[in-house]
Amino acid sequence: MYSYLCLNPIAEIGLREFGGRYTETSDPEAADVVLVRSAKMHGMELPERLLAIGRAGAGVNNIPVDECSERGIVVFNTPGANANGVKELVIAGMLLASRDIIGGIEWTREQEMTDDIQKRAEKQKKQFAGTEIAGKKLGIIGLGAIGVMVANTAAALGMEVYGYDPYVTLASAWHLSSDIRYVRDVDDIYRECDYISIHVPLNDSTRAMIDEDAVSRMKDGVVLLNFARDPLVDEYAVINALNSGKMKKYVTDFVTPDIAQAPNTLVTPHLGASTRESEDKCAVMAVRELRDFLENGTIKNSVNYPSCDMGKCTAAARVAVYHRNIPNTITKYTGVVSKAGVNISNMVNVSRGEYSYTLMDIESVIGEDVLREMRQMDGVFRVRLIQGAGSGR
Repeated sequence: MYSYLCLNPIAEIGLREFGGRYTETSDPEAADVVLVRSAKMHGMELPERLLAIGRAGAGVNNIPVDECSERGIVVFNTPGANANGVKELVIAGMLLASRDIIGGIEWTREQEMTDDIQKRAEKQKKQFAGTEIAGKKLGIIGLGAIGVMVANTAAALGMEVYGYDPYVTLASAWHLSSDIRYVRDVDDIYRECDYISIHVPLNDSTRAMIDEDAVSRMKDGVVLLNFARDPLVDEYAVINALNSGKMKKYVTDFVTPDIAQAPNTLVTPHLGASTRESEDKCAVMAVRELRDFLENGTIKNSVNYPSCDMGKCTAAARVAVYHRNIPNTITKYTGVVSKAGVNISNMVNVSRGEYSYTLMDIESVIGEDVLREMRQMDGVFRVRLIQGAGSGR
């Protein structure tokens, strides 16, 4: 029996994926896994028994990933589960920036509803005139799940789409429409595109990537869209560009005091994944990842440990070792198991940077003394025994 803790409301359709062998707890000390959306976990004391964290969404800035790695706590996310919801909002933002729809709606609401309202509307509508997006150039920076969807949709709407991503995956490339012009230099997007949409993760190399220098290389009158993460953009560089007229509009899903008060901005309160469909898909995906991990040791869509899949655990037991990526350590683990007179029928070892993960299928269950010996080895963060029926910890 496993216990899970929800730090945010998680869609019921996802929680039902746990089934009867799982119980919900409100006590962090009793939780084997945690499900989280936006709750801040930095500074939270992580209990010793915690095995994994499932983020129902893509970003993990609210999770202390480095600490989790050193504790042998696997952090999962759900890439692509909310992609369609974000894509639709990006397209909506681009249309709102092109046509002054909001200005027209506000004008109508302010009017006195008399018989001449239609005549007044005909006289005033020119002040809300805009441009069509068909035939315009859109630059996508980052061709992950969301970026690819935005690119393909924009191309279907008649836009000329440029895509830039030096780390584009094969899976993303397969889903990218042949109409998209893939460029190898982001300056091509800055120089050519009327609209630029950012879809990259936040890390040290992307923080404030849209700075004064980047803005200076963009076309005059560019529209910038940011539905990824607010720190990707140097907001003061953007505000200066908006004030000078260099940038026509800044459309973002992230509210900050300065941006919200800046001219020519369209700001939404982090609505990208706020659809019932996105929340349902994220919840289902996160719970399935956690179940497969708890019952079989499978790691898929982790941000701190390598992917590993040995399928369903049909052996007597499976040993999972979370350890530092140190040469010549695997023989030590197998040696301890062999010394206990237990045969290893299958084994996988995978690494990701400085962290490694080893799974061993064994033909009989080993004792706690064997697990303790492995836990005391240099570089080992955690050792877990998974019973063949999926009931072990």
